[in-house]
Formats: sequence, structure tokens, C-alpha cells
Amino acid sequence: MMKKQVYIISHSHWDREWYMPYEQHHMRLVELMDDLLALIETDPAFHSFHLDGQTIILDDYLEVRPEKRAAVQKAIQDGKLQIGPFYILQDDFLISAESNTRNMLIGMAESKKWGTPVMLGYFPDTFGNMGQTPQMMLQANLESTAFGRGVKPIGFDNEVLPDDQFISQYSEMHWEGPDGSQIFGLLFANWYSNGNEIPAERTAAKAFWDQKLADVEKFGATNHYLMMNGVDHQPVQKDITAAIRLANELYPEYEFKHASFTEYLAAVKEDLPSDLGTITGELTSQETDGWYTLANTASARVYLKQWNTRVSRQLENVAEPLATMAYDLTKAYPHDVLDHGWKTLMQNHPHDSICGCSVDEVHREMMPRFEKANEIGKYVAEEALRHLTAAIDTTDFPEGSRPFIVFNTAGTPRSGLVSVTVELARKTFREGLPSKLYHELKDAPKGHYQVIDAKGQPVAATISEEEVLFDYELPKDAFRIPFMKRFVTVQVAVEEMAEFSWETFALVEADVAVETKDAIVKEDGRQLVNAHLTIDIADNGSLAVTNQQTGDTFENLLVFENVGDIANEYIFKQPEGDQAILSTTFPHQIKVIENTDLVGVVEISQTLMIPSAADEQLAEEQKAVVDFRFRKAKRNQELVPFTMTTQVRLERDSQRVAFKTTVNNQSKDHRLRALFPTGIHVDFHEADSIYEVVKRPNQVSTHWENPTNPQHQHAFANLHDSHKGVTVSNFGLNEYEIVDDTICLTLLRCTGELGDWGYFPTPEAQCLGEHTFEYGVAFHGAPEERYETYKQAQAAQIPWTTAQMHRQAGTLAPRAQYIQAQGETMAITALKRSRYQDKIVLRGYNLADQETVFAVTKDHTTAELLNLLEEPMEGRLTPAIKPYEIRTIGLKEM
Repeated sequence: MMKKQVYIISHSHWDREWYMPYEQHHMRLVELMDDLLALIETDPAFHSFHLDGQTIILDDYLEVRPEKRAAVQKAIQDGKLQIGPFYILQDDFLISAESNTRNMLIGMAESKKWGTPVMLGYFPDTFGNMGQTPQMMLQANLESTAFGRGVKPIGFDNEVLPDDQFISQYSEMHWEGPDGSQIFGLLFANWYSNGNEIPAERTAAKAFWDQKLADVEKFGATNHYLMMNGVDHQPVQKDITAAIRLANELYPEYEFKHASFTEYLAAVKEDLPSDLGTITGELTSQETDGWYTLANTASARVYLKQWNTRVSRQLENVAEPLATMAYDLTKAYPHDVLDHGWKTLMQNHPHDSICGCSVDEVHREMMPRFEKANEIGKYVAEEALRHLTAAIDTTDFPEGSRPFIVFNTAGTPRSGLVSVTVELARKTFREGLPSKLYHELKDAPKGHYQVIDAKGQPVAATISEEEVLFDYELPKDAFRIPFMKRFVTVQVAVEEMAEFSWETFALVEADVAVETKDAIVKEDGRQLVNAHLTIDIADNGSLAVTNQQTGDTFENLLVFENVGDIANEYIFKQPEGDQAILSTTFPHQIKVIENTDLVGVVEISQTLMIPSAADEQLAEEQKAVVDFRFRKAKRNQELVPFTMTTQVRLERDSQRVAFKTTVNNQSKDHRLRALFPTGIHVDFHEADSIYEVVKRPNQVSTHWENPTNPQHQHAFANLHDSHKGVTVSNFGLNEYEIVDDTICLTLLRCTGELGDWGYFPTPEAQCLGEHTFEYGVAFHGAPEERYETYKQAQAAQIPWTTAQMHRQAGTLAPRAQYIQAQGETMAITALKRSRYQDKIVLRGYNLADQETVFAVTKDHTTAELLNLLEEPMEGRLTPAIKPYEIRTIGLKEM
């Protein structure tokens, strides 16, 4: 009879930064790698070390020890260091779909520079797992995945709980995505430390293995058992080979072997039982009482999430599409620069980083990374824009006009108001003192202007008063040119501007100022009206919105709710007996900010009185490391002002109301949400996740103890029935909750400690000071209409790109569409060029659970189907897109 096989994998789960600042972890990484390389040299029996699935560890080590490159290379080539396939270990729910793909794309490329990557989707500690993981892994040539959270193993005790969808009898299982893709799933049922610190002394080893073998056999589906020899930041066990020899002496019915994931996976997959279970979709249950899903990390340090959204949109939806368009002119694409930008951004994507659940020093260091990655994206976009605008033909505009261009780099048609600065005159510093030039320009006679299109037809626009400011140019072949400029800010209305297109306009002088027609704001600021919506500001400061398409009115929208929070960066907990403080119980003031026939903006100001912090008991409970579930602290009795101003914006052609809320937070230990009751009572709702619109139940299971049910989102959450629906959109506000018929959007959550395994104060997580939040709400009728609100919610995160031009001859038409990508329920996530083939890459996914047709066309190109690594896939490229399918198309110039 074959012995039971025990595979011992040495590893160290390496959080780059967490309960210590980055460099503290970094220096310990250097020690680990030094010890590891020495052990590989001195112990021939040492099989291998799994380098935590992330290639950035190699970069971090060699930054300090560059002289060790050859030793690292040899260890990888000899199979002693098992690397890849990812660049970092991300939190998959809180980074964009494209960020998840780039982590694989760059990680796989980095791995192959060194050797052969471990072909395993490795998610040991992500805070839940995205539902599209099976499809994504298969599209990256990965047929297996290992993860630590999201499924409850019941083992052979069969502890089945009623209505629990997140259970598996075994630690091994099939995992099926919403599109039907299926991979092998391995759950670390006893965590990724179940074989940590194996004793090499007989008595201790016997006690250790008696317990550990019983634990692993409880969940194992085969006689192949996995023991993970390591844990968070664990130094390599230097006597591991001696410990394994001792285990083989003590347990002759087992064979203990030092192994790699590749060997273990090959063995276990050959021996799987026929009754192996299948789990489906996203995995978001850590424990069945509902507390430890860690979804509240979506609202920890919201400013990080806002920055992440800003930089992701800049790289994915502005820089890459513009650089792709410019390639037709330059035949050059900034692969290295963009990779640098992506790597810089992804250094903020590890689960303890983007989740906001580390010490203050960690998150302070994240901000320069966001800023640097953003500037890289802006530079790429500006360089592409420079080439594109130089080639646009503007000779159709009259002499003396000032042409400017608008790009829609979103993957869907858009309408809206686009703001652009148009220079009227300039005086360089060579012409005199700056102050003199300033006044010369400022005192010049003011003009009247209007906007026309390339056919000379007037275009609806608003034009500001003339201003004067300093500016400069950086020529490619000369020294910088500083100047003073006189300019106006133009808001031009574009209608149904096609995806990936541009349109050119011009500012021309007019005889008289253009008069405003029927303005949007009415009733002294208490009402905003366009062709789609009527918004009334109620006496209590909430909104009533009527969808003129269906006649439905939604009342009590935009009520702000403030409650206490006595938990930590990971988890929210409201104090016992705490009553919500609502904005509707306080006075409000209304001010009209802007009012034309194109846009109306009304500002609602409110000052809530809220407790300044939790009471003193919280500090004692934190010091004593009292589990947050059992804390008795309350909010204190000292009330402080919490001032909020919300701009309600309605544009002429928009079916979406946009909000911008600014708060001055001087309170601690609390949470702020915006509430949108819908009157829609259904069992399920939808929200966007990674390459998926996921359908989630509104009710928790019967054994769920957590009184809240927080969820992740990126751009929207939706409630709908057979007649009507409401979509709440956002910019960098990743947490929401459905409470009965209400979509609750978290704006701010303030806590004072990290949480988890000890007491780590985090005063900066209290988020004191001024914050601004952008979000919106849209309404639809029949269920099939909701997809348009989804695409517009995603597009609302993408800035329009504008630039002023000269009147010039050029090779590009003043109005054109670079590529057509049309599918009724398709969301486009990428337009870029492949680094590995001379191709344009366009990627998107089906928002719907029904098949759709997707047509991608660009003149003088041929198309083929690619995977997420931009490699050709088997199969013919057809127009039909399956439900939830992720599709990448490669377009090669003929």
C-alpha cells in the first residue's frame, strides 16, 4: 500500500508593509534572502523555497544586495527559488480589473526573465476572492489557484450550516466562475502556516505531528497532504531537512518530502475523488458569523481609494488610449515608461496597503507612489496629445479663431459638458517684467465669444470671464518659455461623442454675448430640471427626484447618516445602543453656484453636531486588546460641528445627478454615509466587481451575527425591479451596503487602530481635516435599461481630454473615431498596444448574464482572439460574447 504523502513547502508570506513601515519589513526581507541563499549553498538536501508568488521580492532584495544577482539567478535556475507568477500579492477587490490583469502580465514577464514561474494563481491572504478568478486564471494559462479566505471548510465532521453558500467538505475543490470557467481550487484550510516551525527534536516533533496530521487529514480529499512551512515574515527554517528526516523516522506510514507547489499540484490533481465539490463565483465568507469578511477595509482611509481610482483611470483610460492613437503617427509606444508607471502604482496594491489596514507610516509612504504614478500617466498622455494635436487639420476654422480639441477616451459614447482652457493672448517674459505684462493683459479690452464646430455651426457652450495667469512651455529643442496668458474657461456641450474619438471646436469672437436660455435651476435654487429629471430640494434638505421617462418619484435621497465606530481599520462596529445622527434633523442653506441652460449647480450646506470621539473606555479596551466584538465603549457626550457642503449638479443632457460633498472632519471614531432609499424591495442587487457585474443577495444567511453586511464596488451599485431601477455611482468610494430598499454609500470611516493581532495605534486613520467625495445617482425604467447607467457610471470616472491647437494644416481629420467597439452590454477596460506583438489590444467584458454581440472595427487591420497575457488563443473570433465573458482582441495593421 502506498504511503500517505506529506508535501512540506518552505515559504514566507511577505507583506511588503503592514504593522511596521516598509523599510522595517524590507530590511528583514534582506536578512531572509541572505539566510536563504546561504542555506541553499550549505544544505544540498534543501529542496526549494516558495517566494510568495510575487516577483517584486527579487527587486526589493537586489536594491540592497545588487551583488547577489548571480546567486539569485542560479538559485532560480536550479529550482531552489520558486518564483512568480504575479508582480505583487494584491487585494483583488479594491484594485481595478485592469490592475489585476497587469499584475499577472507584468509578473509573468518578470518571472520569465529569471526562469520558469510557478503556474499557480496564488492568493494566500486576499480579503475575499473575485468571482472571475477562474476565467482570469485560465486566460493566463493557470489551471490552479490557492487561497486562504472565502470558503469555510467543514471536513469530515460535516458541520453544514443552513443556507451557507461558501462551504467545502475538502480543502481541495473545483472553483467555477460566472461564465462557466472551472479551475482547481486549493484552500489553506488550516491556514498557510499549518507546517510552520517543525520541530527537529523527537518529543516535540511527535506532539507537533500528531496534531498537525490530524488537522490536515480532516480536510484532505486525497492522501496527498500539504504542509506550509512558514507564515507572515517568517525566517527560513534552517534545520528543515533534519526535521523532515526525523518525521520520516517517527511515522513510517507517511512519506514526508520537502517539495514545491508544482510537485504537489501534479500529485494531488491525479488523485482527486469523484465527489469533489464545486464552489461558484466570488468567495467572500471568512467565518460564518460574518464578521471577518474584512469588507470594511473598502472604507478604511478612503483617500487611498480615491487616489487609486484617479491614477488607475489616468493610466488605463487616458494615457494608454492616447498613446495608442498617437502610435499611428509616431510608430513608437512608451512601453517602458508605462510599465514603470504600472509598477509604481501596483506597489500600493498589496492587501495591507490599498486596504488601508497598516500603520500610519505605511500609508504616508503610499501617497508619493500614487503621485509619481499619476505624473507618469500624465506625461505619457501629454506626449501623445502633443503628437496628435500637431497632426489635426483645423484649416476649416476661420482666420483668427482659436481651435481646441476634445477626446473621449472612454469605451462608450458620452454626452456632457467638457471644460477647456482657451488662451486668448500671451506675453513672454522676454517682453518685460512679469508684473507689467500681467497688468497689460488684464487691462486689455474684454471681448465676446462663441464656440463653433468644424462646419462653422454654433455649439452650445458657456464661457467664463477673462483671466490672466502665469504659464510656461517646455520645447523639445529649446529652453523653457515662461509667459503671462489671458484666457477663458469654456464649457462646451458634446452630444453622444463616440467611444475613442475626437472632435475639434473653435472659440471665435462674437458681436454680443450669447444670452442664456431657459436655465436649469428654478424656484430660488430649490429645483433643478432638464429633459430627463426633476430634482426638488425638500424642507429637510433631502432630495426628491422624478424620472420623467417613467413618472416615478424617489424621495428622501441624499440623507447623510453619522454613527459611531469602535472597531478598527479592518472592521466596522457600531457601539451598542448608538443612534444614527441624520442630516435631516439639522437646518440647511441653499446657494446657487451656477445656472445656465447647460448646467445647474446648487450647494446645500449643513452643519451636524456629532460626538467628538468615542468615550475613554475605548482607549482602555484598545490597550487591553479587547476583541472589538465585545467592546462596551460608547460615543462621548462632547458635541462638535461637522460641516458639510454638497454641490448638486445637473447637466442639460444628463440622466445622472452628480454630487460633490466636502466635509471638515474634526471628530474621531465614526462613519458617514449617504443614503439613497429606492422604494424597491427585491431579494438581490447588482454591483460592479472585477470584470463582472455581480448579483448579490440583499439578505444575509441565518447564522450571520454581524449586524451589517458591507460590500465592495468600483463604479456603481444598483437596485431594480421589473419597472424601475436606481444606480448609485461613485469615484473611489468602494464600500456600500444594501439596507432594505436603501443603497447606503460610505463616504468616510474614521478609526484609531490597525486591529488584527495586537494594538497598533493609527491616529491618521481618523482622517481629520477636509475631504471631498464625488458620486451620483441615475434612474432607469425596464431592467434592460440598467446597463446604460452602468456604462455611464464607469465613464463618469474618466476625465475628458482637451487641448488648444493652432489653426493649421494636418493629416488627421478634425473629427474622427480611432476604433469602433460596440456592444450593448460590453464594458471596455483597455485600449493599448501589446509589448510582445505588433498589435493593438482592446479588452472588455460582458456586463450581462445574457449573450450579446460585440463588434470591433478599425480600418486596415485584422483581428484575432488573445488571452490576458496578450497571447493568441485557440478558437475563431466571433461576434457573439457569452454571459460574463472577458474578451481581449488583438488588431494587427495590414
